Amino acid sequence: MTTIPAIDLMQSLRSGNSTAPRLTWYGPDSERVELSGRVLDNWVAKTSNLLQDELDAEPGMRLRIALPAHWKALVWALAGWQLGLETVLDGGAAEFLVTDTPGSDGGYDAVVAVALPALAMRWPGELPAGCLDYAAEVRSHGDVFMPHADPDPSARAVVTAKGRAILHKELITGFALQHAEGVRLHVPAGAGLESALANALGAWQQGGSVVVTHPDVALTDKLLADERIHGS
Repeated sequence: MTTIPAIDLMQSLRSGNSTAPRLTWYGPDSERVELSGRVLDNWVAKTSNLLQDELDAEPGMRLRIALPAHWKALVWALAGWQLGLETVLDGGAAEFLVTDTPGSDGGYDAVVAVALPALAMRWPGELPAGCLDYAAEVRSHGDVFMPHADPDPSARAVVTAKGRAILHKELITGFALQHAEGVRLHVPAGAGLESALANALGAWQQGGSVVVTHPDVALTDKLLADERIHGS
């Protein structure tokens, strides 16, 4: 199988010290979610399987992520990359739309509604016709992802806000930000999803972890000490 950096990264997250925290989220209403490498890989695998098996996603197709910087948005980006999709962050054309504000969204092969609260088991309320409920569907998909087709390392992985196209083979070297080995990195959600993705990829590549905080969460000395964040 042809490998791309996203596949290698998921392999590293589920091997070695797979029980160590890799992604911690602080949200409104005292919400705290912590995912180990193994649990993060599990969420990503289920989401990739949903894309591949339920939505017929194939390498080279485009996935628009219309979500704020959030732990579920990071899961969706990793799932798309491991499948060989292009992540669209700027509102451009795509086959698939993932959003927390579903409405009369046209022009997509599929629209997926993502409820952001951690404990949400389904979308709270009525969904537009044909819109898929992520929370209700994702848990039924497999914990291991087996791609039906090899991704193309020379295909686009993401286009930055400044319009620069990053290929899958360049995802770590050309998109991820560089961080120290084993870093415990604070990532402010207010800086946007692209920044969160670039920082998280760089930290994970170095065996580190990230703490993502919602803009409404105060970055107190206690939080910094509890999460062992340095240099935030």
